[in-house]
Amino acid sequence: MQSRDALEDYKRNQDATTRFPGEWRTTSGRFSGRNGRLVHVGEDGSLCEFSYSLVGLSGIVRSRLGVRPADDADAQTAWFDATASEQTYYGETALVITVHDTPWGPVTQFDLTLADSHVTHIDAGEATTSLGVVACVGFAPDGRDKRIAQLHHEDVVEVYHAEETDYIASATGFESVRGESFVGFETLLSSAAIDYPRERPENPYDEDLLSGDVITVAPTDGGTTTISTLLTTRSAESRQDALERVRSVGSIHDADVLRHSATDQVETSIDDSVPYAGAIAADLRVLSMLTGETGLRIAGPDFDHYYANSGGYGYAWFRDDSEISRFLKAADDHFALGLADWHDRSVAAYSDTQLDDGSWPHRVWPFDGSLAPGWANARLEAGNGVNYQADQTGSVAAFLAIADASEDNVIERALDALDASLAEDGRPVTCQNAWEDMTGRFTHTAATFLEAYATLAANGPETITEHAGERAAEVYDALDDLWVAERGCYALREYADDHGESGLDPRADSATLALANAHRAYAEIGQLDEQRIERLVSHVTTVIDELTHQTDAVTGLVRYEGDDWRTREQDHEKIWTVSTAWGAHAAAALAALLIDRNDPRANEMAETARKLLGLVLPDGPLCQPTGYLSEQVFDDGTPDSATPLGWPHALRLATITLMDKHELLETRSVAADD
Repeated sequence: MQSRDALEDYKRNQDATTRFPGEWRTTSGRFSGRNGRLVHVGEDGSLCEFSYSLVGLSGIVRSRLGVRPADDADAQTAWFDATASEQTYYGETALVITVHDTPWGPVTQFDLTLADSHVTHIDAGEATTSLGVVACVGFAPDGRDKRIAQLHHEDVVEVYHAEETDYIASATGFESVRGESFVGFETLLSSAAIDYPRERPENPYDEDLLSGDVITVAPTDGGTTTISTLLTTRSAESRQDALERVRSVGSIHDADVLRHSATDQVETSIDDSVPYAGAIAADLRVLSMLTGETGLRIAGPDFDHYYANSGGYGYAWFRDDSEISRFLKAADDHFALGLADWHDRSVAAYSDTQLDDGSWPHRVWPFDGSLAPGWANARLEAGNGVNYQADQTGSVAAFLAIADASEDNVIERALDALDASLAEDGRPVTCQNAWEDMTGRFTHTAATFLEAYATLAANGPETITEHAGERAAEVYDALDDLWVAERGCYALREYADDHGESGLDPRADSATLALANAHRAYAEIGQLDEQRIERLVSHVTTVIDELTHQTDAVTGLVRYEGDDWRTREQDHEKIWTVSTAWGAHAAAALAALLIDRNDPRANEMAETARKLLGLVLPDGPLCQPTGYLSEQVFDDGTPDSATPLGWPHALRLATITLMDKHELLETRSVAADD
């Protein structure tokens, strides 16, 4: 997203009540791409690139598509319009199909991303007249919107800056090609929004060529044409090779070939006998789309490039990524999904990015694992301050314990990092929280340490299991310090402010629901006492009850009490899909624990899990028609923030897995022993 696009969006949405102006939203439309380039296809068929984080190339930053009669060069272009279009995926694939209603009949658009190429196939065969396809596509090679230029090669246009070079081709050639020069500062800063492309006299040849925007008209042959784009670099291949590739990928792809290619991309096919097969297929599609060249995943498409209302999302956080890895491993073990390559890539990526002290940095670039912009890198700074998110290292360690990660002593060094962040009282030291908006000694961080130590004790190398087990017992005992008896739940944190005041923050926090699965892991190596069971039941019940928010449009869990982030003009905390899915998973994990103890309260927990899971399933109020889970939802049902967000999709997958494993998806009765 370039500054001119952000300013245009600001002009259009500055008075909106459920939109933050200046963002490039993906709350509608669908993505195409798997393990590489990621292209968003708007409901109007427009294309926009979210690939930089995944492959290190910027590509398409704006576009608009339409049609016009082929025999009338003066005819007005009928631009595709979201209000007159319908969009779907082809089965479990990432092939996006958009059917547009035009003045001359329906036109179908097929979009598929293939590694570093993207194919847009237009079928206007049902139109009442022969049509030409108008494609306006703006590129930003090397992320630049200036000091770029074009080369025209008849049926291919090349847009370049220094290293990155982007190409657009038409299988039927181009009737016309021109550029679109910079609008000028006065126009850019005016209060009126500007349509794209602008209606204007053509610029001089040199001005048009010094631009990243390509405006083309492609004829149809037999009612169809295919437009292809390619992102590459000068060092990766020669111009001639790139020209041949972009021509080739467009020439061989019609609708049937695209369906075939899209099906071949699917890593595993979900059998209809698997419960909620559609949801699982959607989760795997999303998680694959968000995966970069290293195997690391972005949290979500980066809609806020200027950090205007967030800290960005197009990076790999080790918390999100390793939780996703662990949930994928559990689902693979249970449903036999055939994802061994995914797990191996994650292990390798964590090994490559581990710091010398055994911890992991705040966030990295998924295309090469290098350090990305962040604000919680105290382990890389002098003094080792509190701006470090210790739960991230705990989450990675918990995954590595169940994966084959014995090389390079990565597990042993991770254990050392956990020990270094554990205070003498058995709880993690002061650090940043999972939500990244406060510091303290958090219950959630303690839960991740408990789960990491317990999982290492049960599954790690023999050289560390005894030590890890001892540490797990220390954390287990120390959790008593965080109990808030008057609320019947564990505290959000223990805090100490700048004024010398300290104590427990008693607010309900959905992140503390991690305690349920952490205790399930601890039960594999230690004994849960009755008081702890009582407190867990009370905690999960209380937190879910306190954080549940219902409106006429939506129901779900808010993040924590008093959360005012991205609320815009809304008075109440916003519902989060992560929190809602976490509630379902925690209730299911606790139900599983209670079943093992023949505790009839398992029935109530299982019913809670089913209700919360239903909220994030494809037909639930928090799941968008695209099948995506947005990070947040306003009270009126408007989705907001990163869409799709990988973490809730993985949590949904994990919850289905856990509940199926323990036969909780349907009502079952658990009676206590006599």
